[in-house]
Amino acid sequence: MQRLKVRCRRSWVIVAVCIAAMGGSGVQAAPGSWSTQVPSVLVAMSDRMSSSRPIEPPATAHVENAVINRIQWRFESPATASINAWLCHPEQCVELNSMRGTTTALAGKHADVPLFFRFALTPGQRPVRVQGLQVIVNYQ
Repeated sequence: MQRLKVRCRRSWVIVAVCIAAMGGSGVQAAPGSWSTQVPSVLVAMSDRMSSSRPIEPPATAHVENAVINRIQWRFESPATASINAWLCHPEQCVELNSMRGTTTALAGKHADVPLFFRFALTPGQRPVRVQGLQVIVNYQ
């Protein structure tokens, strides 16, 4: 009987250590990533932004209760075009200074909501088509 009590105490200690290691939270998402592409966007004005279609995680991504760690993005525009670009989460947009890169500026934001690209021409530019819109979202 004494051995059984010692084993039970040890089991509860192990459970408590595991809960503490999880940060006290009962539910945490497993780390993962997803990627997707969306159709091209015609950017026609400097005083109005053009937005991509929503960039949503695929049904196979287990993003409920998950947060973003890092996002890699890519898009293509004509070499002669001068456009302003942003990658947006419903809570915040991040200015993109190049046609490809990585950002952690959206780290900690919910991973189960759609993202989108936003573009605007610089004044005096002719309309351009931005294509090859792609993101890779790493989450936990």
